[in-house]
Amino acid sequence: MASTLKVKYDKEVLDHLRKELGRKNLNNLPQLEKVSINVGIGSMVTQGNKNYSEVQENISAITGQTPNVRKARISVSNFKLREGMPVGLTATLRGDKMYDFVARLVNIALPRVRDFRGISVKGFDGKGNYSIGIKDVTIFPEVSPENLARTHGLQVNIQTSTRSDYEAYILLKALGFPFRDEVKKTNKS
Repeated sequence: MASTLKVKYDKEVLDHLRKELGRKNLNNLPQLEKVSINVGIGSMVTQGNKNYSEVQENISAITGQTPNVRKARISVSNFKLREGMPVGLTATLRGDKMYDFVARLVNIALPRVRDFRGISVKGFDGKGNYSIGIKDVTIFPEVSPENLARTHGLQVNIQTSTRSDYEAYILLKALGFPFRDEVKKTNKS
């Protein structure tokens, strides 16, 4: 069964993108490729708390899949970091899980942020990808604040099929992202 956001993309967003960008070929229109969710646990591990299973459970509840543990490749003495120590958790979403996560992020999680006035367009990287930093993971309803010993944030990276920030902005805006600014169309776009 397809996600409701995927159905919206197929029925409404494609027509909007076709008119906005002036293209007839559906394969030439921008689309979401993947969403990566990252959490840094290096400070948690170096402070003596070797148990990061709570963070792992939170990411599993939010994404619907178990995150991968990323380990340090080199030792850095200034950060009390040794090679092989866990430093982060990452989960990559594609397909229906990706569309479900984006729908929950836009419609449920972001409106729960205190004093929310929209997200900035400064998260675009110049190549059509967008990053959002979330300071408190409790904005997701899957995470119970009573069960958290220590709050943590996460980073969401959204990769699109286009190489233009303007086209990615048009796509994400059509999918319901609440931007407070606009991306200006440049000659490169």
